[in-house]
Amino acid sequence: MKALKRWFDIVLSSIGLLFFGWLILLFILIAYFDTGNGTFLQKRIGQYGKPFNIFKIRTINDKTGYISKFGMFLRKSKIDELPQLVNILFGQMSFVGPRPDIPGYYDKLEGEDRKILELKPGLISKAALKYYNEEALLKKQADPLKYNDEIIFPDKVRMNLEYYYNRSFAEDLRILWLFLTK
Repeated sequence: MKALKRWFDIVLSSIGLLFFGWLILLFILIAYFDTGNGTFLQKRIGQYGKPFNIFKIRTINDKTGYISKFGMFLRKSKIDELPQLVNILFGQMSFVGPRPDIPGYYDKLEGEDRKILELKPGLISKAALKYYNEEALLKKQADPLKYNDEIIFPDKVRMNLEYYYNRSFAEDLRILWLFLTK
């Protein structure tokens, strides 16, 4: 399954970059004029707990520190995530797998939960589908960090562990289909 999944990732990310590369570059250019910098790199925790830099289109204005209207559009549509096709092509990510998190979460897991780190992080997962509007959900909370740490993150860990034990190429295709039809 590993070889088939990697082959699928290479082919699909190459096709995606071939067809949408111009669009990604256009959005990066617009983001450059909108935010002061078109791209955003952030350290995330990858497979086996190794950190890597994730690629995104910048949505926060460098001068104001706020999300621009264009940036809000990019975030809501998830277009800001398209540069991660490069992460997939480089083998740092896969199309399906646990979303890579910032240091201090997945790298701090203990016991059986650490099995999640054996998985290559993904562009999409069941947990990402469930928490598609996570930012809006957190804004409604009195203490967003506490809510994330006590409710959302443990639920994501549970769902990603479930994926770990039940993963297959067919399941990956099903998760991709759910994403595309959402």
